[in-house]
Amino acid sequence: MCRNIKTLFNFEPPASELEIRDASLQFVRKLSGFNVPSKANEAAFDRAVAEVAESARRLIQSLVTNAEPKNREVEAMKARERSAQRFAGGPRG
Repeated sequence: MCRNIKTLFNFEPPASELEIRDASLQFVRKLSGFNVPSKANEAAFDRAVAEVAESARRLIQSLVTNAEPKNREVEAMKARERSAQRFAGGPRG
């Protein structure tokens, strides 16, 4: 799947509307193959982003867990560390 789509459930503070929309936009871009749709496809593209965002919002609000919410800053730091380790080896070939 798309690496730019981030997990949005069980964070403190909860996912913002902007984060949900951004994830929905990335999902629709991946499905459609368009970064920016043509004028002919713009309405369908925008409608799909709105529908995916609404579904994502409902999903996130309906999920339950006993786990403690994750801290966004700590998770971002872990991701940066994983990225540094992943790319520390230099070019592969």
